[in-house]
Amino acid sequence: MSAFEEKAWLSSYAEWTPAEVELGEDTILDIYDETLAKKSHKNALYFFGRTTTYAELDRQVRSCAAGLKAFGVRPGDRVALVMPNCPQFVIAFVATLKLGASVVAHNPLYTEHELRGQFQDHGARVAIMWDKAAGNLAGLRKDTPLETIVSVDMTKAMPKYMELALKYVPVKKLRESRNKLSGPAPDTIAFETLLSSAIGGDGHDLKRPEITQDTTAVILYTSGTTGEPKGAQITHGNFNHQMKAGKAWVRDLGRTDEKIFAVLPLFHVYGLALNLGLGIMVGGEITLLPAPEPDLIQDALKKNPPTWMPGVPTLYQRISQSAIKNGTTLDSIRNSFSGASTLPVTTVEAWEKVTGGNLVEGYGLTETSPIVTANPMDGSRRPGYIGVPFPNTLVRIVNPDNPTELMPDGEPGELVVKGPQVMKGYLNKPEATEKAFVDGYFRTGDMGIMEEDGWLRLVSRIKEMIITGGFNVYPDEVENVMREHRDVEDIAVVGRPRSDGSEDVVACITLAEGAALDPEGLQAYARERLTPYKVPRTFYHFEELNRDMTGKIRRREVQQSLIDRLNAGTAADGENAAGTPEAPSEEQIEQGKQDN
Repeated sequence: MSAFEEKAWLSSYAEWTPAEVELGEDTILDIYDETLAKKSHKNALYFFGRTTTYAELDRQVRSCAAGLKAFGVRPGDRVALVMPNCPQFVIAFVATLKLGASVVAHNPLYTEHELRGQFQDHGARVAIMWDKAAGNLAGLRKDTPLETIVSVDMTKAMPKYMELALKYVPVKKLRESRNKLSGPAPDTIAFETLLSSAIGGDGHDLKRPEITQDTTAVILYTSGTTGEPKGAQITHGNFNHQMKAGKAWVRDLGRTDEKIFAVLPLFHVYGLALNLGLGIMVGGEITLLPAPEPDLIQDALKKNPPTWMPGVPTLYQRISQSAIKNGTTLDSIRNSFSGASTLPVTTVEAWEKVTGGNLVEGYGLTETSPIVTANPMDGSRRPGYIGVPFPNTLVRIVNPDNPTELMPDGEPGELVVKGPQVMKGYLNKPEATEKAFVDGYFRTGDMGIMEEDGWLRLVSRIKEMIITGGFNVYPDEVENVMREHRDVEDIAVVGRPRSDGSEDVVACITLAEGAALDPEGLQAYARERLTPYKVPRTFYHFEELNRDMTGKIRRREVQQSLIDRLNAGTAADGENAAGTPEAPSEEQIEQGKQDN
């Protein structure tokens, strides 16, 4: 029997994690209300030193819900939230759900052009957005259903002395800070006005909406800034699973007072689930950071030391390097969870040195709310692996050309997933939804391998797989090898187009501090560890690699940046004197055929 058929991964679960988590019928509102009843006097939010208790939060939530109702928001409607991490986001998020409506979360840095297709798709008539970006929505009133724009001045949520200093003290540095945080927003309604008694009252008489676990809670768009928008519908049940399974994964999470470090953006499913959702689940104090700026991070870590910190590898790397350099510790952080990109061993070692806590890697997607797999948090993690399936979750490795065919253990194939965290489908896209599923399993588009004991590792996105000389090259495999080289800070392996329609394997790298590009040395290092057809033919130095808001490298964008540089004649080609790696032997060619 295969690892999938035996559910072999269950033997690797930590002793405190059950194979199946009791999910019940809870919605996000049920969990919120339970926490409110138990911890009304506890701090819910921390923002630049200002704290908000759960009771204070709920008063603002009810006023916000009453205001939205006055503007015509009804059960089944959608409210767009377009802002960075701030208390107003949390207030508006819960308020929208209290009306039985759905939240549509958008990146506040998107342009009007990037947002237009998404607003046309979801049809929100009310948007609550960061005042500094309000201009990006103004034009959408012409050709989308958008009618009402509520503007958010984040400084209003800061301590009063800080708000006044930013507003009135004529100091250049303060003015610059103010300009980063807030800006004019004509033809909008101030968030404070929305919450005022003049609009909807205090919301004390709000009736509980008729919602179930199948009710859509959040819509998140997966196509990024290009292509046809696809809104993943994440239900109350999806989040219920992630909150309860997440709590079961981390030993004693919530048993004592937790402080959640929310630097991941809440408009992304990762931050929304592991910071806001899990934070509410355990009744923790959520520290909100509007941007992942080093000074903001260091100040918040010092003033309000967290206990739980979800993040991405680059974030952990930078924070630990700073701590080591300054001789400081972060021993309040007991548990950390990394996603979005491969977690280097060196990053784990550095992080656990300065925290004394645990850091493990997991895997997920927007459509899976997000966690599909994770390394156990009992010390049994495996470097280079995305772990084992989450509780209540089934993962199969299938033939991408015939997704009903299960691949043998140890062989690469497409990773497909079934579980209570999988979205209900794409908004207004029945054909795309049908295409995304096979036999009830969601097709991730990622190539992975399941070992005989049920552990999983990724090898690439199907669309990012490089075919060179008839061989399949998986970027992740090459990147994991090269990332261990002392000169490589980070790397993206992509295909460089050839005139015959095929591709060369090349590497775009950022260099470690003080390192110089040494293509011969890098190729020699790769040849010792990789079959020749996998060795990058050329190394290109990049000052930085294209990333999304979570820190995940966007290989397609890196590839396009490289192509643009090549076409412009500005790419610094690091190809060595030999030109290309040595040709593979007949034995190696045969092995390559077997690998593929």
